[in-house]
Amino acid sequence: MVALQSINLASLLDTLVSLTTAFVLGGLIGLERQYRQRTAGLRTNVLVAVGAAVFVDMANRLGGHEGAVHVVAYVVSGIGFLGAGVIMREEGNVRGLNTAATLWGSAAVGAAAGADLILEAVLATLFVLAANTLLRPIVNTINRKPLDVESVEVTNTVYVIAERAHQKMVMAQLEEELERGNYPTRDLDLHAFGQEEIEIEATLAATSVDGDELDALVQRLAALPAVRQAFWSPSTTE
Repeated sequence: MVALQSINLASLLDTLVSLTTAFVLGGLIGLERQYRQRTAGLRTNVLVAVGAAVFVDMANRLGGHEGAVHVVAYVVSGIGFLGAGVIMREEGNVRGLNTAATLWGSAAVGAAAGADLILEAVLATLFVLAANTLLRPIVNTINRKPLDVESVEVTNTVYVIAERAHQKMVMAQLEEELERGNYPTRDLDLHAFGQEEIEIEATLAATSVDGDELDALVQRLAALPAVRQAFWSPSTTE
């Protein structure tokens, strides 16, 4: 009976608007992440936004604005545990920071929607999307610009093991792929690898790279008939 007595159609409609807003806006953020095949995609961002909206809306209804403020604080700290789960450290590179930050943004959008700040939630969504799309070309340009320094924190190297008889063809293909991806090389070395094979070692001038792009690049190289193996690896210098 208490459950029936607590039903308030006006409040229920308000909750519906908040959750729908969180669902749609979280979906917009998630679509961009899903398109780029990130760890946290469409469903994850929608669930984070809707979950934050539910908690804030419930606190707003039960405890008023003061209660909602407390719950928002818990959402801010609690989403950090979820974000930490998508951050991975691979030798010198840390991957997943942008995905974790996007989840944090989705939680903020959901919290704003749950607090009935609909326009603020829309604005927050636009800024999160702008950070993930409009700033990407600028970041890529800066990251791929060679640094004129003797030592850098991370050195990225592409390795190709190929038949010695097709050395020139494979080197030309490697240089073409790197040029197409806008990854200039700082050094290009050749090493003997057994009796009939050689190892081509291409050190990239860029200190920060897109791991997904390099993964695709080495896969294309590995598919060549004369190539035995292709991979890339970051390394750190103290």
